This record gives sequence, structure tokens and C-alpha cells, in this order.
Amino acid sequence: MLPHLGAAYNLAVWLLRHPQDAEDVVQDAYLKAYKAFDQFEGEYPNAWLLKIVRNTCLTFLGRKADKGKIVSLDAALDGAEASRILPFLHDKEPLPDATLSLKQEQALVYGAISQLPVEYREIIILREFEDLTYQQIAKITEIPIGTVMSRISRARRKLRELLRPEIIGGQRNEL
Repeated sequence: MLPHLGAAYNLAVWLLRHPQDAEDVVQDAYLKAYKAFDQFEGEYPNAWLLKIVRNTCLTFLGRKADKGKIVSLDAALDGAEASRILPFLHDKEPLPDATLSLKQEQALVYGAISQLPVEYREIIILREFEDLTYQQIAKITEIPIGTVMSRISRARRKLRELLRPEIIGGQRNEL
């Protein structure tokens, strides 16, 4: 399960908006997964773990709301938070001469993603960053596969509206 730590942390940060909370939730989720590992019968351990992380995040948010602390899921990431999750979002290091441009583009994309409603943001992260199949996403989010497909389509459409034309100019079909 350790190979999936980056994906687990990435999902938790995007859902919770606070890296420290994400670390706590991922730790709790790993403990839950460890205790329940003998019950795992599927063939996708990544999807199984991410479902546990997602549910642990939702429980965490519910507890925070119950304590009177409202967590804003739509607040944009500040620079410090974005720089903390950046290493988990991409495996390959960019060429040195492209680093500045890439970081600027990533900041725009991350900002646009953070503006999506949580149900779209979650789906986009699982599909585009974690490269999960529609079936895996449906299992994690406990929604029908058709709903997964429509949310991905709507999220991509909303991202196109939010992103500046120079970012999506040559990549319009990829989003």
C-alpha cells in the first residue's frame, strides 16, 4: 500500500484543503486499511485505499463541521499549500528552462480545479491525476459509472471556462 501514499495524500489535500489535516487523515486511513486488509478481495488496491481515504476525509469534515469549524472546500490553495502538494501531482521533473512556465501553468490549473465544486474536483483528481478508470472511480465515490462520466464531462467543461485561452490553446482536446 505504500506505493499509493502519494495518491492518498494528494486526494486528501484536495478534499480537505489543509496539508496537516491531510497527513492525519491519510495516517488514519492507512491504519483502517491495515486493520481491514484481510477483508480486501478486489484486484485494485489503489482504488480500495482511495475509497478509505475519501470516506475518512468525509468523516473528518463532518466532525469539524460538528465542532463549529466550517471547512471551506472551495477556497483556493495558497502558494505554500500548492508547493507542498506539487511533488505528489507529477512524477517527472521538468527541464530546468521550462520550470517557471510549467509552475505558472500549474498554478492556473490548480486554481481552476480548486474552484470546482467538490463533486467535480474529486472526480477530476481521481481521473486525471491518479489515472483511475471510470469503474474504479465509481467504486470509490459510490456513484453509478454514468454519473462518473457526466461529472468528468461537466468538470472538464467548467475547467475550460475557467482557464485562460493561452493555457488550453494547443491542448483543448486533452481537458
